[in-house]
Amino acid sequence: MIDTGIVPACAKDLEKYKGFAKLAGGREALYVGVVEETEKLKNLLAAPHKEHLADEANYLCEQLKPQMEAVRALVDRAEGLLEAGLYPFPTYEALLYSHHH
Repeated sequence: MIDTGIVPACAKDLEKYKGFAKLAGGREALYVGVVEETEKLKNLLAAPHKEHLADEANYLCEQLKPQMEAVRALVDRAEGLLEAGLYPFPTYEALLYSHHH
């Protein structure tokens, strides 16, 4: 979802500020952070599985879950900067209140 939806939306958003870096604020650093932290997550997912189930569970809880949370925090921040038409997924607000429209 990040590679096929979020990153392209961030790139389109950043393109709007080409030549106006000061107007972009911290977008570039945030969007680069999304990519970098996602790469870290992919590397953790690609790591060999542990021999014992308990070791695998500990790895998932202590290494993978915190990295997922780090990526999620950055994506949530990016969602707040992207204009609604660029964000590729329904927002929480849209999911919760779409039945009212």
